[in-house]
Amino acid sequence: QVQLVESGGGLMQAGDSLRLSCAASGRTIRTYGMGWFRQAPGKEREFVAAIGWSGTSTYYADSVKGRFTISRDNARNTVYLQMNSLKPEDTAVYYCAGRFAEGAATRLYEYDYWGQGTQVTVSS
Repeated sequence: QVQLVESGGGLMQAGDSLRLSCAASGRTIRTYGMGWFRQAPGKEREFVAAIGWSGTSTYYADSVKGRFTISRDNARNTVYLQMNSLKPEDTAVYYCAGRFAEGAATRLYEYDYWGQGTQVTVSS
């Protein structure tokens, strides 16, 4: 069983940068694909970014491409989401997710375990 704990959220201003962390415990995630999703108030949870087990393959939602970067440190059992040039529309609860498979994935149902989320609020 894998537990995921997100951290790093907060109240930011448009244009700021922020890095989210997702620490895994219970077992290693070094062979698993990982992802970040977000859910804004009144909206469905949506894909943000994903990374394969080795870190060489990554995928991004069009809305964050060029601004967000997903990375992982398998030695630390941790996944990161670097968010630059934040916009008010990035306001959401951000969730880390993992899957019992090596590749990166972009759809919610492809993930097997989830963190509790961390709030990111961006003011204009």
